[in-house]
Amino acid sequence: QEEKIFAGKVLRLHVCTMEGAEWLEEVPEDTTVEKLKERCLKHCLPGSLEDPKTVTHHKLIHATSEKVLTDTKTVLEENIQDRDVLLLIKKRAPTLLLKMADVVAEEKRKQEQKAPDKDAILKATANLPARSVDRTVTHHNMRDFQTELRKILVSLIEVAQKLLALNPDAVELFKKANAMLDEDEEDRVDEIALRQLTEMGFPESRAVKALRLNHMSVTQAMEWLIEHADDPSVDAPLPGQAPAEAPAEGAASSAEAAAGPSSEEGGEEAKDELTEIFKKIRRKREFRPDPRAVIALMEMGFDEKEVVDALRVNNNQQNAACEWLLGDRKPSPEDLDKGIDTNSPLFQAILENPVVQLGLTNPKTLLAFEDMLENPLNSTQWMNDPETGPVMLQISRIFQTLNRT
Repeated sequence: QEEKIFAGKVLRLHVCTMEGAEWLEEVPEDTTVEKLKERCLKHCLPGSLEDPKTVTHHKLIHATSEKVLTDTKTVLEENIQDRDVLLLIKKRAPTLLLKMADVVAEEKRKQEQKAPDKDAILKATANLPARSVDRTVTHHNMRDFQTELRKILVSLIEVAQKLLALNPDAVELFKKANAMLDEDEEDRVDEIALRQLTEMGFPESRAVKALRLNHMSVTQAMEWLIEHADDPSVDAPLPGQAPAEAPAEGAASSAEAAAGPSSEEGGEEAKDELTEIFKKIRRKREFRPDPRAVIALMEMGFDEKEVVDALRVNNNQQNAACEWLLGDRKPSPEDLDKGIDTNSPLFQAILENPVVQLGLTNPKTLLAFEDMLENPLNSTQWMNDPETGPVMLQISRIFQTLNRT
């Protein structure tokens, strides 16, 4: 009688399993969750309690709060109310840890399936008979494509200038090329990089100048702007960006003279004007060394002039310039202005290509050659251009083809 008086409140709980079984369990509120699990397992899995692990392999979850009930706590401590719904779920089996032998076997299998590296290939093929192709020479030629391309461009520029000079509208064509060059300079600014600098508070004109001087690098441009903040010439335009009204007027007057009655004097004036336009285009493509690379290399003890030469030869690549300075210094800066042998099979094949022949009569092709000569990093831009891209593609294909023969 005393047990009935002092017994805890009896709760009626709705229990469900993943298999779809449902029933009511009536338990005092001081019953532990573990005892409740045993009663549930007796109901849905008769005889399962013979294995002591069965209870630990199952868990009860409060359906409303989605809370996993703790075995050692009572129903009251878990704040379970009358008519609450509980889920009886079997726990997932823990992932078995791999044995050390299995790990070693798996690593060995991966190594066996791994592709061989260059050294392994050369070692395996060392005793094979050599064919007509010298791998070392071929690799060297492929690696020196940029050096050879520069010579090709120097010679092609001369050919393009001669072809365009023969055109009756030569002056107008070169004025157009010069105008495209000015337009190209105006457009060649990374808008995202410019916006980053202007958002920092730098004036747009200074930011544009800094980006052009630092190859569109935001970090280097920002350092340049901070370093030259108090420089009185910081807003001075870059070479080739000054107003060109006077030269344009001179070009126009020369064009009018050329359009008039033909005479030796008029022809000489036209040639002089073409020469000046050529020089103007080249001046706009003057090499600008990377300031940070110059400082870094000069700190190693090299003279400024030889540092600039090294950067010019190696397209502003600091590591390559350092190797050049420490090595045999070939090619020399003078070699950069030398063209390819005009009697070589390579140059003859390039000139005989119809796509190249047509491209050489386009002022934009001359502009592209001049740009790539001074800024090799811009070659991708011209490769993607619909007018100059086919010409560059043919030059590359001819070079690769002759290197393989």
